Amino acid sequence: MASDFLVIGAGIIGLATALRLLEEGATVTLLDRHNAGCEASWAGGGILSPLYPWNYPESVTRLTAFSTAYYPAWITELHAATGIDPEYQVCGLVILPPYDQSKAIYWCHTHSTALTHELYSHHRGLTPIHTTSESKESQTLFLPEVAQVRNPRLLQALYQHIGQLGGNIIEGCEVQKIDISNQKIDALQTAYKKFSAGQYILSAGAWSKQILGEHALQLDIKPICGQMLLYKLPEKPLDSIVLQQDLYLIPRQDGHLLVGSTIEDTGFDKQITPDAKDKLSSWAESILPQLKIISPRKHWSGLRPASPANLPVIGRHPYLENLYINSGHFRYGVTMAPGSAEILINEILKRPQPFDVTPYQQGWLHSQCN
Repeated sequence: MASDFLVIGAGIIGLATALRLLEEGATVTLLDRHNAGCEASWAGGGILSPLYPWNYPESVTRLTAFSTAYYPAWITELHAATGIDPEYQVCGLVILPPYDQSKAIYWCHTHSTALTHELYSHHRGLTPIHTTSESKESQTLFLPEVAQVRNPRLLQALYQHIGQLGGNIIEGCEVQKIDISNQKIDALQTAYKKFSAGQYILSAGAWSKQILGEHALQLDIKPICGQMLLYKLPEKPLDSIVLQQDLYLIPRQDGHLLVGSTIEDTGFDKQITPDAKDKLSSWAESILPQLKIISPRKHWSGLRPASPANLPVIGRHPYLENLYINSGHFRYGVTMAPGSAEILINEILKRPQPFDVTPYQQGWLHSQCN
């Protein structure tokens, strides 16, 4: 029997969307080309905020704020249903120099976001290097309300809860062709078999444009590789996430420490490289010298679904009547997942939206990258 919905792609966006559909009483099947939740969603760090929110368009930060407001209740419900703890914690974000202080202050003031200026020494594990305690170079910006989640565990909880609610996840099932007639999708052809449903949702991340082929129109989503390192220390070395330019340290509760990440336009090549490892480890050691005597436990990469200005595409296809998309979240798929799912459900069920969602529906037609 055909499902009400077929979701193409079982990363964080596909899983979050499928869960909301199941909660609304729909029947749902997800298809994933490899293993569910094992691409960009797993490879990232789980920071629930844009790294420098004042550098993004309002349409991006509005969506991240809307989405992160769901997280406390979302995590509580998933934990209760599955017994898996995704380790949601409000730990704050420390921003090391260089940074645009005036821009940060203005944005935080106009968006009612807490921001403080503090010395390095006010944050456990951080000490200023070659500076006096009162110099500008020893100052940090601190966003105390920023949270993190252990994204691999969040993905496990979503996977399990979808199964509990009757969702069907089929892995190792790559969509090879879309059968279309009369401006509607009739079926998806895979090496396994043909699948059909009443409606279809594309959430295939970096592969979304390739799956659509000629029906992608001007959809501007492409893979951008990011490499990460993982260390294990005897105890948690930091209380907060630490950010400097595009690099960050994310302390987990059990002493694991993530170091990320690179931004590489290498197509679908996600090979890890010694140069990236050296870049990440050298920077991490400059912040936490104790890492000089510890080797990374793991080194991996993922392909983010890059989009212009980090703006995802959420909504119905311009002419394929039973196709929707929820993709192109670039660096913030985990951050935007519950909010993006809610916006798409509102679109499908013709419910009022919480704010103007027009910016997320223009990606089919706009191809200019900022």
